[in-house]
Amino acid sequence: MTIKINEKITGYEVVKEEPKRAESNVVHMHEKLERPEMLVGSTYKIKTPLTEHALYVTINDIVLNPDSPHEKRRPFEIFINSKNMDHFQWVVALTRVISAVFRKGGDVTFLVEELHSVFDPRGGYFKKGKYTPSLVADLGDVIERHLKLIGLIQTEEPDEARQQLIAEKRAALKKRAAATEAAADEPGDFPSDAQLCIKCSTKAVIKMDGCMTCLNCGDSKCG
Repeated sequence: MTIKINEKITGYEVVKEEPKRAESNVVHMHEKLERPEMLVGSTYKIKTPLTEHALYVTINDIVLNPDSPHEKRRPFEIFINSKNMDHFQWVVALTRVISAVFRKGGDVTFLVEELHSVFDPRGGYFKKGKYTPSLVADLGDVIERHLKLIGLIQTEEPDEARQQLIAEKRAALKKRAAATEAAADEPGDFPSDAQLCIKCSTKAVIKMDGCMTCLNCGDSKCG
């Protein structure tokens, strides 16, 4: 094709062909990803004082980019099974919605915070000293534990100074308990008069040296 130039040429440059980018073969999670024949999964048990029968939560993961440096596990579907039929409808609805969110891909960690914010109007319950506001929030704990297992949520450990503070407070508590014979010797047990920690929701806050300190996460009003 011939192009006629009617104006004066004031400058020119050579257009260089851009190098072709290497196509990436890395597979990411998305909703069009087909379900493979086999999935890797984990099953968790939820036992609460609200129901007679336990709930069993199974979360299946899909393995992306197997046998490569980009291999990773991502949640693909969730199932909840129980002998208790009182919650059958919302359990089925919740599993389908959560599974759809998993298959959508992207950041699914927001599910944990959303489920934790659900409160039972009849009141929550304590499990191992930690307050759980509802059965749905308990399900959020299971999903959080699983996402930490596969590396989607990083486990936040107390820093060295905080760990040292917790060790010192627990040692002082054990010494005081031995003197009064009023507490258990196991380091994981907290005093019966401990208060609820607003940071980790565990009944582990006691007053020592004039300061309220949590023996579980180390949160202290004195810094």
